[in-house]
Amino acid sequence: MALNARLDHRNPLVFDTHELGRRPGAMQRLTRTIDAPVDLGIQGVIGVPEGAPVELELRLESVMEGVLVTGTARASAKGECVRCLEPLEQVLEADFQEMFSYPDADDRGRPKAEPVDDAEDDEDTLPLEDGLFDLEPVLRDAVVLALPMQPVCQDDCPGLCSECGARLADDPEHHHDALDIRWAALQGLAGSLEDGEKDELSGAEPGVDEKQEK
Repeated sequence: MALNARLDHRNPLVFDTHELGRRPGAMQRLTRTIDAPVDLGIQGVIGVPEGAPVELELRLESVMEGVLVTGTARASAKGECVRCLEPLEQVLEADFQEMFSYPDADDRGRPKAEPVDDAEDDEDTLPLEDGLFDLEPVLRDAVVLALPMQPVCQDDCPGLCSECGARLADDPEHHHDALDIRWAALQGLAGSLEDGEKDELSGAEPGVDEKQEK
């Protein structure tokens, strides 16, 4: 079997469709467990650790244009709660479906598409290369869509105390006595007055004692 120079059949995320054939309606089911590639998820937020097992269930269907791949990826994602900053782990299940097109699809009895100036359609098309397709970009997109942008350890996580940083879930009664800054100034003034009165009294005491002695 001739192998494409760009795709390596030894890569666990590269799949071979030669056994499926090009007869429309043919179908093949595949299961495979792979090691998660690097940065599988939302970087810095939550994702599947590199090397962690990812279970893939795929259904390959031969159609006129190419091979329609429908599948599910299951893995364990790890991250950090955005409220309390504690480590968290959650089960990930990501569904996906993608068409991998034959390079010569327009030569198989179908009318050729009119040429267009915009190349976006070509960029969005994933090709079959010598009967091989690379599932990695599809898997990455599916995992990102399946993961929460702001993961939490539990839906009602109260987060951290804004004053001291204590984890509120560990101490539901945790609180700080609120002090109105307007009263704080008056309390400071009252304290100063009390200190002044004490100083006056302490200064007057020697004179009082002298009068008493006379």
